[in-house]
Amino acid sequence: MSIIQIRQVSKHFGEKVALDGISLDIPEGKIFGLLGPNGAGKTTLIRIINRITVPDGGSVLFNGRPITEEDVARIGYLPEERGLYRKMKVGDQAMYLLQLKGLSQREAAKALKEWFVRFGITDWWGKKIEELSKGMAQKIQFITTVAHKPSLMILDEPFSGFDPVNAELIRKEILRLRDEGATIILSTHNMESVEELCDEIALINKARLVVTGGTDEIRRRYGDNNFELVYTGETLEPEPGVFSVLTDEFDGGRHTAVIVPAEGVNSSAILSALAAKPVSVNSFRELIPRMNDIFIKLVTEEE
Repeated sequence: MSIIQIRQVSKHFGEKVALDGISLDIPEGKIFGLLGPNGAGKTTLIRIINRITVPDGGSVLFNGRPITEEDVARIGYLPEERGLYRKMKVGDQAMYLLQLKGLSQREAAKALKEWFVRFGITDWWGKKIEELSKGMAQKIQFITTVAHKPSLMILDEPFSGFDPVNAELIRKEILRLRDEGATIILSTHNMESVEELCDEIALINKARLVVTGGTDEIRRRYGDNNFELVYTGETLEPEPGVFSVLTDEFDGGRHTAVIVPAEGVNSSAILSALAAKPVSVNSFRELIPRMNDIFIKLVTEEE
């Protein structure tokens, strides 16, 4: 089931095409990666979902009907451009933002206390925002984005400004929120995070949708169907009709080879052929490309 359905959405700014007939389904209860190079149209699409920007054409549906202001109140949005009132105290700022989302004073205080305890920052309550580091302020903005338990969260570059320890903390929280039923749209340039977190992705480039689908399925789709073999023994010779050897490196007493299967040959047939060779197999795995390589390949091809 899709929580957000985007149908033929277009947007122009003067003569610049920001979005060119984008159609997407955002599945409920999943982490959906919205990817693309700078200027591709991701932020424009996010702003349209949040009803900050009005599309020139097309529609956005929330749970099967046109999205409304009431629906937007149920969305948690962390924009890439951070914005907190620097002279306000942390607690007052957080309370204010949660009450804007419809929580009572009591509900907001209860939700914030739970999050401040979870993050170990209860002593920040009385500090002014300007006293916080960039990463500390980022934690506060993340909390105010998710503390009202929105059914849909849109996180634009949520790891920006965090050191590795705090980035890992936020990753764990994103996964926990997903497991508790939230739908999360994650816009990021960090392909490692995409592989680790995203169930599905969409890649936008030059205002158009390039590819969408399950993360694992896309990685396999753009692979070369080659295999990595780590072995000891005599140098591996190709087996005509079964496999060829693309590369074979020897280091530390063992070989690491890239095996290219013949057309129609599966991994079982390769392993059977290897069993007859004077080699001892240490490991054998399919080489699946990283999301970073796929991103570069697709964007470069578009260029």
